[in-house]
Amino acid sequence: MNPPAYDNDPAGPETGSNEPPVFSVTELSGALKRVVEDTFGYVRVRGEISGFKRAASGHLYMALKDADANMDAVCWRGTAGKLDIEPEDGLEVIATGRVTTYAARSKYQMVIERMEVAGEGALLKMIEERRKRLTAEGLFDDARKQALPYLPEVIGVVTSPTGAVFRDIMHRLNDRFPRRVLLWPVLVQGTNAAEQVTAAIEGFNALEAGGDVPRPDLLIVARGGGSLEDLMAFNQENVVRAAAASAIPLISAIGHETDTTLIDFASDRRAPTPTAAAELAVPVRSELLAQLADDGSRLFGAMTRYLSGMGQHVTGLARGLPEPRRLLEAAMQRSDDWSERLGPAMARRLSDGRQQVDEAARHLISPADYIARKRQDLAVVVPSEERFSRLGQAIFQTRAQYLANVDKLLESYSYKGVLERGFAVVRDSAGAPVTAAGMLSAGDAVSLSFKEEGRAEAVISSVGAGTGTPPTPKKPAVKKKPAAKRSAPPDDSQGSLL
Repeated sequence: MNPPAYDNDPAGPETGSNEPPVFSVTELSGALKRVVEDTFGYVRVRGEISGFKRAASGHLYMALKDADANMDAVCWRGTAGKLDIEPEDGLEVIATGRVTTYAARSKYQMVIERMEVAGEGALLKMIEERRKRLTAEGLFDDARKQALPYLPEVIGVVTSPTGAVFRDIMHRLNDRFPRRVLLWPVLVQGTNAAEQVTAAIEGFNALEAGGDVPRPDLLIVARGGGSLEDLMAFNQENVVRAAAASAIPLISAIGHETDTTLIDFASDRRAPTPTAAAELAVPVRSELLAQLADDGSRLFGAMTRYLSGMGQHVTGLARGLPEPRRLLEAAMQRSDDWSERLGPAMARRLSDGRQQVDEAARHLISPADYIARKRQDLAVVVPSEERFSRLGQAIFQTRAQYLANVDKLLESYSYKGVLERGFAVVRDSAGAPVTAAGMLSAGDAVSLSFKEEGRAEAVISSVGAGTGTPPTPKKPAVKKKPAAKRSAPPDDSQGSLL
């Protein structure tokens, strides 16, 4: 590919006589951009999506790669909302668009205008891997499933308002049992379909009971049939998680009977078609009325038979009972008999009572006789003053004798009697009695008390144990007189005259 000429471009590069033209960076980048866009203005590229990112502006950035190469790609916001599939890492796609350059980074990239899955096998593989991952998380466990209400008051429907699906659901509901229906219109195909379906499920769950907009008792998420790519919105992870987390029981009715999407695993019940979803939602009103009439008839018949049987049972029991008139006649006869016997019986009871009173009266003493007897008893009694005097003398003599006995007992316990028998009392220097040898030490001063006020002082020479012969007292040492000093021999150095 030859570079473009700039002979007629007044702003073209500077040229020399024999040298190639000199480009500025901007000039060269623009030239490359025009060459690339003119040459690859419409291309279809097959590759695996890698590094997918959705910017805050809504633009999509990613890379398309195969075994040997990697190419950046971008999808602008206006086109991103029209894509038939939701891009994600690892998905093999065929992207249609144009190739351009990004001069700020000296890169070339593909501007995507349309995208489709590279093959149904790759798409099914992606769905299966996602199903296994969500299954491992427990999103499809039967324990999470909720029972459908038997007759919901309000039904929320999430589907496209323009398709035949909503009309089919309403027609079937009106045929079976008309209910109040709330429609949340959403896209059921395309890039934004998954987000709208997720928002609808979460929005219905966010409604408060008793609010201005009634909270549905049951949800139906429905879509008509289509290709695998058309149903991809209901295989998206955000839709599946919203269905699994719904506090309102949810029926999924996506595609035809043979179509299966991941929302079917997360919903509480799966309907093969949207019409079947309406049949699962409500019972048949006419059949319900007929069933109620039949149940009422059977209940009335059962109660009639029961009451008839109970009446027969009571009649049978009555035949075994005596006639009430006869029971009453016997009671009246007994009453007459007892009333005739009551008068004589009362008379006899009064007569017997009078006889008992008369008999008791004969054994009683008259009050006058009783008082006279007590006066005689008082006359023979000793006057009270004399009785108290005698009683005092007797008490005095008894107390005197008791004191004498106590005095004798104290006298017998006195230590003086022991002294009379030849013993002595030993006291220490403080005057306290010494009762054991262990209370003394050698050299202690003691005093000895004898009978007739005899007293002696002593010093303990030794203290020993046992009851043997007391130790012989040591004789006092006799001090020896100091020997007289001998006079010094006379000095006979001069010799003796004798």
